[in-house]
Amino acid sequence: MKSAYYVGLMSGTSMDGVDAVLVDFAGDAPALVASHTEAFPEHLFKGLQRLCQPGQDEINRLGRLDRSVGLLFAKAVNELLNVAGVDKSQVRAIGSHGQTVRHMPNLEVGFTLQIGDPNTIAAMTGIDVIADFRRKDIALGGQGAPLVPAFHQQLFAREGQQRIILNIGGIANLTYLPGNADKVLGFDTGPGNTLIDAWIREVRQESFDRDGAFAEEGTTHPALLAQLLSHPYFSLDYPKSTGRELFNHAWLEQQLAPYGNLAEEDVQSTLLDLTCHSIAQDINKLSAKGELYVCGGGALNGALMRRLAALLPGYSVATTSALGVDPKWVEGIAFAWLALRHDLGLPANLPAVTGASREAVLGARFPAA
Repeated sequence: MKSAYYVGLMSGTSMDGVDAVLVDFAGDAPALVASHTEAFPEHLFKGLQRLCQPGQDEINRLGRLDRSVGLLFAKAVNELLNVAGVDKSQVRAIGSHGQTVRHMPNLEVGFTLQIGDPNTIAAMTGIDVIADFRRKDIALGGQGAPLVPAFHQQLFAREGQQRIILNIGGIANLTYLPGNADKVLGFDTGPGNTLIDAWIREVRQESFDRDGAFAEEGTTHPALLAQLLSHPYFSLDYPKSTGRELFNHAWLEQQLAPYGNLAEEDVQSTLLDLTCHSIAQDINKLSAKGELYVCGGGALNGALMRRLAALLPGYSVATTSALGVDPKWVEGIAFAWLALRHDLGLPANLPAVTGASREAVLGARFPAA
């Protein structure tokens, strides 16, 4: 059968790298052909972190970083195709998520902003780029997020089987697949890895807590955990979405101020439990039992997986590997799928998930020619 190659590009809230995947949609299910992660240079990582907070000279910094991120995304694609041994002429389009620097859908005039200039990506790769997936949903009154539940529904849903697909990136989001396509739900539960990563970066200069080992050295502080869980976001009903605008280093410092005597590893353990408890709280509201499949970076954190499973006794807990998809690449494949949907003129949002007034074709095309 003739191949139908698309590239998916994903860079999440953690900003730990650009995930690039080459996906073949010629068969009944998407086939992962090749994958590559392009790390963020330190100067670019720090520049993006600064841009995510209000500051001076924002427009100039935004313009420069938009181009710089576009160049990095293009490099990730070219490296991916080199690894795969596939010529650019065989790829129909690149689906680029971009790097989110603001996500504020609940303002009077809500907006979301992802950078990584798609014109630059198209020019540097010679491949058409489909990007800006979120703003159409925002224009229709939605949250613009999460967008992956439509993909989860197509790939992972089974009639009569109650499943939850949980993506733990910087922010954690879930898709509820109740076995009935008309009742699919999805929303952001709150922080995934973002606070865990921020703390270990501050105290140990490490980019992440490998397998949750540092958290396991500590003991969770119940009062601090209760205070963190009192954030109003956790009591909001869905549809809802969030990001660094709410859960960031400045907020964390404010929360930790009364707990200056806590050991660093106890803070790490408490932050890990914040992620697990906020996720479990939302899952148990949806259903007391079912199947839970985890993807994203959090799926590789053994301590997180164990603590989460303990909070969900009615669920079988595994990674998406049990469903035949490597948890590291699920979101990248999803954005290749979103490019395919745009190419075919098919809607890709679920109004019950995002709150949009209707289904819509998402994204805009940026030709290489």
